[in-house]
Amino acid sequence: MAFSAGQSYAVSTTFDPLQQNSWGSKPYVSSCSFNNITFRKCDKSYILSRKPLYISAVSGFGYADESKESKSRDPLVQCNAYEASRPQSIPISIEFGQEAQAAAAQKLKIGLYFATWWALNVAFNIYNKKVLNAFPFPWLTSTLSLAAGSLMMLVSWATRIAETPKTDFDFWKALFPVAMAHTIGHVAATVSMSKVAVSFTHIIKSGEPAFSVLVSSLLLGETFPLPVYLSLMPIIGGCALAAITELNFNLTGFMGAMISNLAFVFRNIFSKKGMKGKSVGGMNYYACLSMMSLLILTPFAIAVEGPQVWALGWQNAVSQIGPNFIWWVVAQSVLYHLYNQVSYMSLNEISPLTFSIGNTTKRISVIVSSIIIFQISIQPVNALGAAIAIFGTFLYSQAKQ
Repeated sequence: MAFSAGQSYAVSTTFDPLQQNSWGSKPYVSSCSFNNITFRKCDKSYILSRKPLYISAVSGFGYADESKESKSRDPLVQCNAYEASRPQSIPISIEFGQEAQAAAAQKLKIGLYFATWWALNVAFNIYNKKVLNAFPFPWLTSTLSLAAGSLMMLVSWATRIAETPKTDFDFWKALFPVAMAHTIGHVAATVSMSKVAVSFTHIIKSGEPAFSVLVSSLLLGETFPLPVYLSLMPIIGGCALAAITELNFNLTGFMGAMISNLAFVFRNIFSKKGMKGKSVGGMNYYACLSMMSLLILTPFAIAVEGPQVWALGWQNAVSQIGPNFIWWVVAQSVLYHLYNQVSYMSLNEISPLTFSIGNTTKRISVIVSSIIIFQISIQPVNALGAAIAIFGTFLYSQAKQ
């Protein structure tokens, strides 16, 4: 038997490849004679010379469903062959795994959270300072910020834009001390910004890690590694240098920032201990926090400042600024809720270390943008103190982990 060059052949044989042997039930392929093999000449020729043929596909061996053995079997076995020199295309399919796609999507999501968080925070601080310059009533300004956020979330729940949280009495009971500390920190920071530059308030607020270590050590009995304590030195030194060299230093503004630091430390402690295991988190958690803080703050705001003073101050601000003042108030109130909401949402997606680094970077962007927009004159020594304090905050976030 011989193959002719330039021709291709289909091979058929009458042997049954599913023939059972006497030793088991699995099929085997036995040797067979070529006497019963017939060749059928194909119309289209592919073989150019006498070269080895390689089998590329075999069909007819076995069945998909062994239960159908009772059906008649086709003894024809078809083989496709090709020359050794003929190039064969190999289909290659490269796909990203689901894990890689999920990781890329998560990084993009976190990046969007951070960018939105920083942008909203910078915009809030700018509008908040504009409002306080024209309307120096920080208690009412703080109340309007919480009221705007509470109203936005109530509308979101009513229209089913956001899922309504499932809360009970124990949840609100655990939330109360958190809301109390949040209210004090929020008002104290607003009072500080009404008295001093935004940049100075944020420089002092960068010293919050020092308060965190102090309170945790004295009240909770926690101990920290030596690098954590060492990282507090540039924080405290930088804040002190910035405060001493501040051109427009104001004691009320300084103390407001310090009280805000202390209050937010207690807020974090109460939240960590009291809210552990609660099902409400992220956006809804901050919404509930804002509503309870609003209930706490409103009577104190009325007692400290009062509607009569607000009315006179509002008239003076509108007469000096014009209708834009109203838009400033609306903007700062809405932006305050949005930037805090995004920060709580991002905290659910990232580690505390990443959040701390992002918070430090956010503070730098606020300080720089406020200096540029409000054209604040700053001495080189003052800038050095701010840089040292912020760098110490970064070292603290690294050492704490």
